[in-house]
Amino acid sequence: QVQLVESGGGLVQAGGSLRLSCAASGRTFGTKNMGWFRQASGKEREFVAAISWSTGSTYYPDSVKGRFTISRDNPKNTVYLQMNSLKPEDTAVYYCVARSSYSGNLYRHTSYDYWGQGTQVTVSS
Repeated sequence: QVQLVESGGGLVQAGGSLRLSCAASGRTFGTKNMGWFRQASGKEREFVAAISWSTGSTYYPDSVKGRFTISRDNPKNTVYLQMNSLKPEDTAVYYCVARSSYSGNLYRHTSYDYWGQGTQVTVSS
């Protein structure tokens, strides 16, 4: 089992920045990808970013590309999401995710084995 604990959410004005952190513990050996999804009230979960634990390759949807940056610190088993130029439509609960295989499309939430408890990000206009 892998446990994921997020931190860093909060309230920010439009145009501002936040950095989310996600610390992984437990059986982290063999982690293939970590990433972030978000879910706004009344909407489906949306892919935000992912990173390959071995190569550092990163993946983003068009909605956040150029504004969000995912990074990792392997010795600390921690992944970060730097969010800049935030917009009100970025308001959501942000979930850290991890998977231990390459099975499935990494852009789909069903491809991830482990989920954090979520952290709220609210962007005011």
